[in-house]
Amino acid sequence: MCNEVITEYDDGLAVITINRPQARNAVDRAVAEGIAAAVDELDARPDLKVGIITGAGNGFCAGMDLKAFLRGERPYVEGRGFAGLVEAPPRKPLIAAVEGYAVAGGCELALAGDLVVAAENAKFGLPEVRRGLVAAGGGLLRLPRRIPYHVAMELALTGDFLTAERAYALGLVNRLTPVGGALAEARRLAAAIAANGPLAVRVTKQVIVESRDWPSGVAFDRQREITAPVFTSRDAQEGARAFAEKRAPIWTGE
Repeated sequence: MCNEVITEYDDGLAVITINRPQARNAVDRAVAEGIAAAVDELDARPDLKVGIITGAGNGFCAGMDLKAFLRGERPYVEGRGFAGLVEAPPRKPLIAAVEGYAVAGGCELALAGDLVVAAENAKFGLPEVRRGLVAAGGGLLRLPRRIPYHVAMELALTGDFLTAERAYALGLVNRLTPVGGALAEARRLAAAIAANGPLAVRVTKQVIVESRDWPSGVAFDRQREITAPVFTSRDAQEGARAFAEKRAPIWTGE
């Protein structure tokens, strides 16, 4: 069992908590391996519908543990990259619940999620250039796709921080909460997602993520290949039947 990462399972949710508050939840090798294991379980278990990643204490994640880095430790997992997540996020939806700082690799963890819930004291940023490093954990790839190009470029080149309020205004944050309320709001958002057909949710995420790289001339053909099994699934029949019978659907994920 990894004490540096605590994972709780409840009502179809997997809540993954980086548990190093004394180190601002900085990512070392143990954290990376713990997150990777939790993500593997999220995808493997049919009873889990949505994941939430958060940090213990007053902060989300300060990025890579630089002390561990100086010792020669690299917080990467083969096939998943930094923090065991950024190069291979789960197939199921993942919500980042952010309190305090989500900077450097912590910001990249948040960007690897599909939705972000942030407390009013949250701060986002890629300050790697201030340490002679590069935000190579997905920050430079994902940030310009989430906020305007020139804003992303300024943040990446200066290492400055983005407040929660501005991140919300720019669309980087889905929901803004009072301090201490990010995880509870993330749970509410996750519950709303988990109430839907799991197969449809997973395929919906897949189309949104993968279609960014599809040429327009083949986009509908590729979408059809991925979505066709949903329309012939048991869940599709159950959803229609439940609507007609005015009751909540009972999903099987098939």
